[in-house]
Amino acid sequence: MTATSPAPAPAPAGPAPDLAPLAARHGLVESGARPCLPEYTRRLWGRRHFVTAFATARLTAQYSRARLGQLWQVMTPLLNATVYYFVFGVLLRTKEGVRDFVPFLVTGVFVWTFTSSTVLAGTRALTGNLGLVRGLHFPRAALPVAYAVQQLQQLLFSMAALTVILCCCGQFPRPSWLLALPALGLQATFNTGLALVMARLASRTPDIAQLMPFALRTWMYVSGVMWSVSHAVRGDKMPHLVAVALEWNPAALYIDLTRFALIDSFAAGQLPPYAWAGAAGWALLAGVGGFVFFWQAEETYGRG
Repeated sequence: MTATSPAPAPAPAGPAPDLAPLAARHGLVESGARPCLPEYTRRLWGRRHFVTAFATARLTAQYSRARLGQLWQVMTPLLNATVYYFVFGVLLRTKEGVRDFVPFLVTGVFVWTFTSSTVLAGTRALTGNLGLVRGLHFPRAALPVAYAVQQLQQLLFSMAALTVILCCCGQFPRPSWLLALPALGLQATFNTGLALVMARLASRTPDIAQLMPFALRTWMYVSGVMWSVSHAVRGDKMPHLVAVALEWNPAALYIDLTRFALIDSFAAGQLPPYAWAGAAGWALLAGVGGFVFFWQAEETYGRG
């Protein structure tokens, strides 16, 4: 019986080689690494054609299986406005003291739908396109921005229908209607920032998408869609802090600015004195803050 010699001890592992010089020599970079913010912005701008094409394709396909097709883009907020008119205007009598209540209500519903649809779309921007996120290398912000552009395109259809409704109610075009353009532009910036924030949050916690309809419904009820914020905060009807919160509500600001532009009877006295400044501040905060917040987690999207 022969004795077996013991197995040789493994050689001690040396320090890991530094591969950085080798990668630099061959022009290799880390896959999926987050670029600096200016470079990220430049790359996103370079994908602008993809953003618009992706948004247009989604808008075209959204109601492709419905018999009425793209008419649902206008009919959905109109049906909502009809229900709200019956429940709030007739049963709860919120139309009392509000002149031109039908234009007032329809304008509020259309403008609110723009924000709520953009936020909901943002929650699905990454989770609904995981194959695209994992298969291609591009700035991930292109997806929530494309969803926001889709909702902006849909708003154009809604505004055409709103123009017809306003004319039928005796509200004809006048120079002040041009003020709706900066108001909706600020709202679009605000919505895009929120979509970026929700896209990042939902990518880590998908359950947020299930909670958002309830959160948005609550937000709608306090945004003056079916009632007048200026009437509610007048006098001492409610605590001062609640009144300030209602007046600084960004959704309420964008709704009232659009009403001020389009409806004759909605005068400047029904707007807070800081309405335009507040709307611009919310747009800047949400737009820039949402973009930076999304960029900070660029390396994590599609993983896990």
